[in-house]
Amino acid sequence: MIKRPLGIYVHIPFCVEKCGYCDFLSAPAGVDEQSKYVRALLKEIRSYEPVGDLFMVDTVFFGGGTPSIISPTLVAKIMDRLREVFSFADEVEATIECNPGTLDEKKLKSYVKAGFNRLSLGLQSANERELKTLGRIHDYAAFENNYRLARRNGFANINVDLIFGIPGQDIKSWKQTLETVVGLQPDHISAYSLIIEKNTPFHYRYGSEAGKKLLPGEAEERAMYRFANDYLGDMGYRRYEFSNHAKKGKESRHNIKYWTMQEYLGFGLGAASYLGGKRFSNPSDMEEYIEHAPNSYAGFRMQPVRPEKRAMEEFMFLGLRMADGVAKADFEEMFHVRFESVYKNVVDKYKRSGHLEEVDERIRLTDKGIDVSNRILADFLL
Repeated sequence: MIKRPLGIYVHIPFCVEKCGYCDFLSAPAGVDEQSKYVRALLKEIRSYEPVGDLFMVDTVFFGGGTPSIISPTLVAKIMDRLREVFSFADEVEATIECNPGTLDEKKLKSYVKAGFNRLSLGLQSANERELKTLGRIHDYAAFENNYRLARRNGFANINVDLIFGIPGQDIKSWKQTLETVVGLQPDHISAYSLIIEKNTPFHYRYGSEAGKKLLPGEAEERAMYRFANDYLGDMGYRRYEFSNHAKKGKESRHNIKYWTMQEYLGFGLGAASYLGGKRFSNPSDMEEYIEHAPNSYAGFRMQPVRPEKRAMEEFMFLGLRMADGVAKADFEEMFHVRFESVYKNVVDKYKRSGHLEEVDERIRLTDKGIDVSNRILADFLL
């Protein structure tokens, strides 16, 4: 029997301190609460034993929150349970997110022993004032110390997360951050535009008309985005998705699963999954999640398959985030219908306007199209 490839996401919803811009399911918690959560997580993973043999796990991603805040012993237990329930590919990509200031040599050695081979470090900025504005717990020196420590302890694949559009930031400081980070030669750089999410401290501080004036203007933010694309490209990092840049062969295989509608399972508080044509998420309330965890697989079986039209829309929304766009052949293989019979009119419209282009039977956004991507993607609703 040929096993289906599977990505696994594990959510660790704990952090040292909640950042002002963050709307993720995360919060500070003590050791007892962390242990209680991991016990539930292990039960949730165990619930998938009835179908574990159907899959071959080729990517694992521990995200949060801050996975590196919990004991490395707990991290290892989660990885051990995953291997008990699922088969792992020989060349699995296993990533763990870490915040600077939460790592030490003992943790890094434990991660390597547990099977992690990729690290994602949340720097966000190399500017000390901007780090304080964001509410980060670290300074740049702590990041660089942790980065070099990770290299010395066997991590040959490291991503660095960055944010632009920070209050008070200008193109000059953004350039300095990029140049500083590139000087370390990470394998992958994620550069995200700051989004002011509702019900966060940043929303109350910068969501009003007066508050928005403290943020970089739209034109300056677009200039930051374009500079990152051009500069990182010149430095050997190919932009393969709106916000992600990688050296050759170092693209995040796990994240590519999300954008190309490959199957993945999400374990933990609020974690999302896409399996067997079904999209579903875990409860986002902690007590409800802990009660739900032992019966997670039973809950999956009750989920409806996504309607075909919704699946087609998702295929386009997600695939057009990729620099290579979507392949018409992949669409036709997935949905058993000719691409032109569904999307010819909208594609022709935006090809004429210069927002889309077709190269080797692939449809992709141009630079002009990326600037107004939300408007264009809305036209792919059926």
